Amino acid sequence: MTTIAPPKDPAPIERTPPRSARLEVLVPFLLVTLIWGSTWLVIKDQLAVVPPSWSVTYRFTLAGLVMLGWAVVRRDSLRLDLRGWLFAAGLGIAQFTFNFNFVYRAEQHITSGVVAIVYALLLVPNAVLARVFLGQRMGRQLLIGSAVAMAGVALLFVHEARLSPVGPEQALVGIGIALAGVLSASIANVMQATDTARAYPMASALGWAMLIGAAADATFASATVGPPVFEMRWGYLAGVLYLGVLGSALTFTIYFRLIRAIGPAKAAYTSVLIPVIAMLLSTLFEGYRWSALAAGGAVLVLVGLVIALKARRPNR
Repeated sequence: MTTIAPPKDPAPIERTPPRSARLEVLVPFLLVTLIWGSTWLVIKDQLAVVPPSWSVTYRFTLAGLVMLGWAVVRRDSLRLDLRGWLFAAGLGIAQFTFNFNFVYRAEQHITSGVVAIVYALLLVPNAVLARVFLGQRMGRQLLIGSAVAMAGVALLFVHEARLSPVGPEQALVGIGIALAGVLSASIANVMQATDTARAYPMASALGWAMLIGAAADATFASATVGPPVFEMRWGYLAGVLYLGVLGSALTFTIYFRLIRAIGPAKAAYTSVLIPVIAMLLSTLFEGYRWSALAAGGAVLVLVGLVIALKARRPNR
């Protein structure tokens, strides 16, 4: 009797994600960019009286308590083992101590617009570190989109540099500080894409990381500028609440989930779009005036963003 071999399974076909899956990425992506695009204005307002390190301390103390409160509501365990504490400490120092101290100090030397544009370069170290430590490669479409977006960032940078009221020496100092912050943020981003990060409830690990970072911020502030300083002004209080709850607890939760879903390189496109959002908000609230150079840069950023985010897979 002749047996008939069962038909072979067809080769898997790479399909475009369903609309619902695309929205699960697009909605949090846009929410992160809108909130973080607005934080530059708030940070600028917080630099008048309170030393930057103390403002960072207040921000992440509040954010950490909110995250641990959310963990309790979710009935997530607040306990971490030794590996978990080491992970939380590393994340907290990189993201919530080094990164944000660099951000606040950079804005003392250059405008918030220039700092936001420097942070658009986060895409580069994220892609490199993801390749080295996670084995993730950028696909051709993502590379093309990145090149187009970086050209737009370059135009925005030239535009902002022309308007900068500080001299070249101050500008270089500010850019150097901001670049150090970019590297710190990138290290934290890649940490969130590791198996270790997935081994613990995000709310608990992130809450402890924020509090550890805030403790380091307070230690550094005490050693460099003295006892705590707080400004009893409604604008400052509202700024701390906005940055701590929306600009940190909410957005970092969403952003780190985004990193786990689409990879560090693709998630870093939020930082590419944020300068455009910041400039649009500055137009509404600060009378910012667009030039042909800035408009061209913004268009290139958006075109590159569309090309990159339409790639079927974030990494190959």
